[in-house]
Amino acid sequence: MKRAFLITALAVLCFPLAAAADPVQQGYHLYGRYCISCHAAGGKGSAGRPVGAGRLRTQGQDTGIGPSLIGVGALAADFYLRTGYMPLPHVGMQPRRRHVFLTEGEIKALTAYVASLGPGPALPRPRPERGTLTHGYHLFTERCAGCHQVVAEGGYVTGALPPPLENATPTQVAEAVRIGPYVMPTFSKKDISDRELDSIVRYVEYAKHPDDRGGWAIGHIGPIPEGFVTWFIGMTALVAVCVVIGKRLQRG
Repeated sequence: MKRAFLITALAVLCFPLAAAADPVQQGYHLYGRYCISCHAAGGKGSAGRPVGAGRLRTQGQDTGIGPSLIGVGALAADFYLRTGYMPLPHVGMQPRRRHVFLTEGEIKALTAYVASLGPGPALPRPRPERGTLTHGYHLFTERCAGCHQVVAEGGYVTGALPPPLENATPTQVAEAVRIGPYVMPTFSKKDISDRELDSIVRYVEYAKHPDDRGGWAIGHIGPIPEGFVTWFIGMTALVAVCVVIGKRLQRG
């Protein structure tokens, strides 16, 4: 009898530990806390209203205004959570890199739960050492520089602010290429192969600390400040020439 009691007690004690160790189950509860108000129960998304701040969110509520997460796999969840893009402070705003308040374990648990909602892409494993810097430069110039500038310092487009890539890890760069977050286009493996992606990642890593041999970087933020500097030097020289000519005319 005593032995049976001990076995039962151990089973009761071990069951919560086993449940807590299940990342999908932990992610399920985290999803109910942080994600369900926008992406709805089971990640199916909807056109309903978001849950108000004063209401308790449960997995049974069929509300949300975010897109479906079914089939996005670990790829999208890992990117949006590790960059701080999600959860959004306010619905409708552009996702931006922010401080990540979730722990490493919570991110892995949420990613595991989202991945369990349906078959989807796994995390990319970029290997920039296999890429070519020159090829990456040409690919980035052709596919990415229109929004992020050729030095990956971010820029301006209609309705959005493409972010600088100085804080993006190689994995996050690869994830963004495959996902196409916010207004960024999605590039499949037919558009950009894994080997080409390795070259792009290698160039982005280089652009974080470029070799400014023989030049003045001016913050690596592109032609606008360079234009201001040109105008400043040009106008100063023009004024100086006018002053010299004026003095000579007065003497004459």
